[in-house]
Amino acid sequence: MMANHGAEVSADSVGSEVATSSEATVLVKFAHLLLIVLVLAALAWAADLYRAVGMLFMNEQYYAGILALGLPALFLLVPANGHQASARRSPPWYDVVIAVVMALTSIFIMVRYEAIIYNFQGAEVSTIAAALLLLLGILEGLRRTAGTFLFALLLVFVLYAFFGYLLPGSLQGQRVTFERLVPYLTLDANGIFGVPMQVATTVIVAFMFFGFVLEPAGGGKFFTDLAMSMMGRYRGGSSKIAVLASSLFGSISGSAVSNVVATGSVTIPLMRRGGYSASSAAAIEAVASTGGQLMPPLMGVAAFLMAEFIQVDYTSIVYAAIIPSVLYFAALFCVVDQQAARDKISGIDKALIPSGSKTLRRGFLNFIPFLFIIVGLFHFNLKPETAALYAALTVIPIGYFFGYGGARLSLKALYTATLSTGRASLEMLMIGGAAGIIMGVLNITGLGFGLTLELVRIAGGMLFPLLLLSALLCIILGMGMPTTGVYILLATLVAPSIVQLGVSPMAAHMFVLYYGMMSMITPPVAIAAFAAATLAKAPLMETAFKAVQFGWSAFLIPFLFVFSPGLIMEGDWVDIAFTFVTALVGVWCVSGAITGYLTRPVTRFMRPIYLLVGLALLLPVDIFSGAHIVNAVAAVGLVALLAAARFAGPAVAVEQAK
Repeated sequence: MMANHGAEVSADSVGSEVATSSEATVLVKFAHLLLIVLVLAALAWAADLYRAVGMLFMNEQYYAGILALGLPALFLLVPANGHQASARRSPPWYDVVIAVVMALTSIFIMVRYEAIIYNFQGAEVSTIAAALLLLLGILEGLRRTAGTFLFALLLVFVLYAFFGYLLPGSLQGQRVTFERLVPYLTLDANGIFGVPMQVATTVIVAFMFFGFVLEPAGGGKFFTDLAMSMMGRYRGGSSKIAVLASSLFGSISGSAVSNVVATGSVTIPLMRRGGYSASSAAAIEAVASTGGQLMPPLMGVAAFLMAEFIQVDYTSIVYAAIIPSVLYFAALFCVVDQQAARDKISGIDKALIPSGSKTLRRGFLNFIPFLFIIVGLFHFNLKPETAALYAALTVIPIGYFFGYGGARLSLKALYTATLSTGRASLEMLMIGGAAGIIMGVLNITGLGFGLTLELVRIAGGMLFPLLLLSALLCIILGMGMPTTGVYILLATLVAPSIVQLGVSPMAAHMFVLYYGMMSMITPPVAIAAFAAATLAKAPLMETAFKAVQFGWSAFLIPFLFVFSPGLIMEGDWVDIAFTFVTALVGVWCVSGAITGYLTRPVTRFMRPIYLLVGLALLLPVDIFSGAHIVNAVAAVGLVALLAAARFAGPAVAVEQAK
C-alpha cells in the first residue's frame, strides 16, 4: 500500500482519514471521489460491463482512463515530501496545477489513442508533449508513493535510454531519437501501457478490494480464531497460531507488511504472553507473513503476474508453488515447535482458545468467497480479476447480514474499503508504470540483452555463481518495495539472465520471487520485520536477524528447485515424491540443528553433524550423478543418529543443548 520509502498504510489509517474527512478541503474530497470512481471503473472492467453496454475501446484507452483518475488523486493527496496524505488538508497550488495537467494529459491520450497509434512512426508534436508529460508524471508519482530508491532506479534507466549509446562495452545502448523514444516508453504496449500496468489496473485492484472488504466483515478474525482453535493447545501454540493465521491471510493480502499489521496485532501479544521474547515473537510473525505471499492459490497476486510474464496457465504457477511453500512453512513450523520444546513453552491458556466447532459454525460462510475464487479460476477459467470481483460480491451480503465476531460490513465500512482500495492502488499504478518504462528501455536500447550477457559474464558462465549474484541483486533491489513491485522489477531485470543459462522460466521466476520476498526480512531494510518489531516494541535489527534465522529455508529452497525441478512439479511423479520427502526430512533435520532440539535436546557437538546430514538430504538430485545416493545414505545416517540418541537417553540438559 502507500507511503514513502515503501512503508505501507493500513486500512485503519485510511479509515481514520475518512472519519475526519469533514475537515478536509473540497479538493481532498474530490480526490476521494476520483479514487472511488477508479475502483468502480476497474471492477466494471473485471465484470466486462463496458462490453455489455456496447462501449468498445482499446485496452490502452482503459489504462489511460484509470491514470486520468489516479494521477490527479495522487497529486492532490500525497504531498511532495511523501508524508502520509492523512496529514494533509489543503494541497498547495502547484500540486493542483500538476493534477489538472495530468488529468488533461491522460484524457487526451485516452480519447486520441487510436489516432496516436496509427501515426506512431511520425508522432505529432502534441503526442510527443503528452507522452513527455505522462512520463514526468509517473516519475514524480513514483517518488511520492514508492520512495526515492525506486525513483532513482527508474531515473537511471530513463537517462540510460537517452545517453546509453555513449557507454562502452556490452552495456552500450542503441541510439534512439527523442521523438521516437518518448512516445515508445509512454504510449506503446511495450512501455507504460504494458503487462505491469495491465495487471495493476485489473487483477491487483480487484484482489485488493476483496481483501479490504473481507477484513471489516470479520474474515481476518475468523481465520485467526480458526488457527487458535487448531493450534492453541499444543506446545508453542501461540507461535503456531501466527504461522497458520499468517499463511492463510497473507495469501490474499498482497502485502507482507499489511499481513503483519492485520494478524500480528493479535498473534504477537499472544506469543509474548506465551513466553517468547519480543524480538522472537516479531520475527516469527514477519517470516510467517512474508511466506503468505508465496502460498498458493493466490500468492498475494504474484501468481497472476508470473503467469503473464512467462505466458503459462495460472494453474501451472499454483502447482509449481505447492511444494516450495510447504517446505517454507514446514521449516518455520519445525523451528517454532522445536524451540518451544527446548524452552518448555506450553500452549496458550485454554480460556483464550475458541471452540473449533463454534468458530466453524459461526464463520463457515467466510469460506464461500474463497470457493468462488478457486472454482472460478480452476473450473470456469474465469479471468483472475473477475473471480476476485465475484468473491468480493459474496463477501458484501455475508458481511452485512452475518459478519463474524461482532464485526459487520456496514455501508460506511464498505465505503472505507473502497476508498482504501483506491488509495492502495495508487502506488501499484506508479510501480506498474515504472516497470513498463524499464521494460521499454530494455527493449528499445538492447540493454536487456546486454544486461543478461553482463550478468552471465560476471558469473563466468556458470549457473551457481549466477544464482548467488542474482540472489544478492534480488535482495538489494527488493529492499523497501511492496510485494508486487518487487516481483515485477526482478522478473524484468534478473530472471532473463537465469533463463539464459538453461534454467526453465518457471524455476527462474520462482527463484527471483522467493529472493525478492526475502528482502522483506533481510537487514538492513527488512520492512516486514521492522513492522513486526514496532508492534512488539522490539529492537529493529535484532528482530531482522532473528527473522533470517527463523526463515532460513527460504534462502535455500530457491536453489533446490532450480537444481531439482521435481520440487516445482517438473518431472515424473517418482522423482517428485522422492525429492519432496527427502527435502521435508532435511528441513526438519536442519531446523533441529539450528534450534538444538529434535526429538530431544541436541548437544553442541552433535548439532554440526545433524546440520550436515540435513543438508545432504536437501542435496538436489540433479546437481550431479549419484546425488540421490547421497540422499539415501544421509537418510540411513539420520535414522542411526536418532536411534543412538534414543537408546543413549537424555544425556544433557536443555541448557547444554542451546
